[in-house]
Amino acid sequence: MKTFSSLLILPVAFIIALDQISKFLVANTVGVHQKINVIGGFLNIVHVRNRGMAFGLLNRPGAEAGSYFLILATLIAVALMLFWFVRLRNADSKTTLALSFIIGGAIGNLVDRVRLKEVVDFLDFHVGSYHWPAFNLADSAITIGTIWLLIRIIFQASPKEKTR
Repeated sequence: MKTFSSLLILPVAFIIALDQISKFLVANTVGVHQKINVIGGFLNIVHVRNRGMAFGLLNRPGAEAGSYFLILATLIAVALMLFWFVRLRNADSKTTLALSFIIGGAIGNLVDRVRLKEVVDFLDFHVGSYHWPAFNLADSAITIGTIWLLIRIIFQASPKEKTR
């Protein structure tokens, strides 16, 4: 169980730390709504404040009630994932790591919501005039973890199928 717990706790802590450090650096070096061109025609670092969800969904000014709802929803989601983690004592390391990405990302954005009532987004990918909504490392971790977990669930044979 110690190794299994380490596979959850260490990546969660790393993702939260990396997310918070990156947001701190952006918030303290790039003015709000300013951008730094990193890779011409593809990537900018921007400083955007988001009261909504990942990738700017439901982001609107004065949405304070929505912020409290997202805090509560995140707390419930993290609690459910931790409950699932405890029930998956025999899960393989890949499933545990996928779950840790989701939990780490959720907590990273939760820290912002509690502290700032909004989330700092800064990664701005674009091709020509099409811009993907700005996001952050926590959003990336949640997305990667969710896709990884779905792949694990879809392609992992159930115990009954393995015995056939």
